[in-house]
Amino acid sequence: MGLYVETHVRGDLDDLWARTQDPAQHQRWDLRFTSIDHLPRVEGEPQRFRYATRVLPFLTVAGTGVSAGEKERPDGTRTSALRFASPHPLSLLAEGSGYWRYVPDADGVRFLTGYDYRPRWGRFGAVADRLLFRPLIGWATAWSFDRLRLWLERDITPERALRHWLAECAVRGFVLLAACSGTVYGALVDAAGPLAPLALYSTPVLAVVAALLALLAPPLPGTPAARRCLRTPIAQARAPRVLATLEQR
Repeated sequence: MGLYVETHVRGDLDDLWARTQDPAQHQRWDLRFTSIDHLPRVEGEPQRFRYATRVLPFLTVAGTGVSAGEKERPDGTRTSALRFASPHPLSLLAEGSGYWRYVPDADGVRFLTGYDYRPRWGRFGAVADRLLFRPLIGWATAWSFDRLRLWLERDITPERALRHWLAECAVRGFVLLAACSGTVYGALVDAAGPLAPLALYSTPVLAVVAALLALLAPPLPGTPAARRCLRTPIAQARAPRVLATLEQR
């Protein structure tokens, strides 16, 4: 699989399963989707679904997929696999497949995903995917996984987590802008009074420190962050067998 994301949730396996398998709950925490809806199910067939992502205020890209899950496995783990495709000509993502794996342990559940897709638009699409879209979708997956973790561990709803993230980004952006623009240097020197010469020499250093803190300081505990998730599997990750059955359809 081309993309891999893993988080550890200190929570109940059934709660995690519900918030990832129920479309109404899934679309609340997953940044990659604006809406997810199950389509009418045919007996004996896997579950089909429709998804949509609002790329711009006036542009929504939609697609369909099929999924199947294994809720009871001999080793206590659970898996969910899916295959998806978007016929929309403006969708860089043409088709793909992936899986979720739920691995209980003594402290909660290891929740991980692996997935890959085929981009459209020929050579241009391949370059755009490698340089921009694939890193962005990987970040969005990890950020969403951490938002889900906060929902389960700290009861911070996805909507509130998004507000936390936007507020923290605004504060970091303000600090970075102030540090780089030098707009506060004069005020600091004037306020220093007799220590003005010392302030004059120290403000550039303080500006660099402030800029580094704005860029590198760890996010607050209640703010979702992609950096908290594992992006490379510790051991070789293999797709579940149920995914092969979907790909054969």
